[in-house]
Amino acid sequence: MLHVRVTAPRHVCDAVVERITGDPAVANVALLRGAAVDGGGDLVLFDVAREAANPVLDGLRGLGVVEAGSIAISEAVEVLGDSAARAERRSPGHPSDGVIWEGVENRARDDSRLSWSFLAFLILATLIAGIGRYLDQPILIIGAMVVGPEFAPLSAICVALVRRRPGMLRPAIVTLTAGFVIAIVLATVAWAVAYLAGAIDPVLATTGEQTEFIVKPDIWSFIVALLAGCAGILSLTSAKSSALVGVFISITTVPAAATIALTLAVGAWDEAAASGVQLGINLLGILVAGVATLWVQTLLSGRRRRPRG
Repeated sequence: MLHVRVTAPRHVCDAVVERITGDPAVANVALLRGAAVDGGGDLVLFDVAREAANPVLDGLRGLGVVEAGSIAISEAVEVLGDSAARAERRSPGHPSDGVIWEGVENRARDDSRLSWSFLAFLILATLIAGIGRYLDQPILIIGAMVVGPEFAPLSAICVALVRRRPGMLRPAIVTLTAGFVIAIVLATVAWAVAYLAGAIDPVLATTGEQTEFIVKPDIWSFIVALLAGCAGILSLTSAKSSALVGVFISITTVPAAATIALTLAVGAWDEAAASGVQLGINLLGILVAGVATLWVQTLLSGRRRRPRG
């Protein structure tokens, strides 16, 4: 179940109560008169089955709640009661499969913006992965994959394309592109300084049996990226976000960017080019799978019928 809080002027809250009362997917409706301090508005609280939430939220938007007040949505950890159980039974589908498009778009909008924290995590992940390639240590590569935040703008691009949000698309592309460019440039400078100081061996920088997959892109790289992109979008849109960590350690974006920087610093142009191909393959596979997954989910959501009382 989802817990929804509506704050709005009295006449809007009256319309909200009238709209949701009797809806088979809604339970535990409460109206608090004058509860809002700012403007003296009312407060409406209710629970709604996750799989049937989109029509209810669309109805609230149609009543002008967003313009006159606000809607807050949160995941209810557990709701005990016959009314909530009935709402779940009367709603089509499984709760974990319900996609709350308002939440997906808001998260994607936040992820599309370039921030210092995004750059910091991506730079750190790129440096960690570079050390992993230099020392031929897969565990460092895995750690860098987990630290890397690049899936956030990738998912935002997918949402912008499928949901037709052009205002979200440009900043997401800028965030992804600028993030990788800045991370690669700074990592290249760091490795170049270390190389000129004699602190690294160019042979070690270009060899390593356990991590050589980074510089050997093939069809499997694209297949894994497709599968990871699909799993990543599903984890973001469903109630099973724990699968996202597995996605992070399945894609070779950060390791490829790190190897580009390391090999550029020592003048290994062929390996830098191969790593660039690996990066491109992974980004393309994730975007293709992400767009396809969201499109299918949108199609299924549109075909799902609302329950009848």
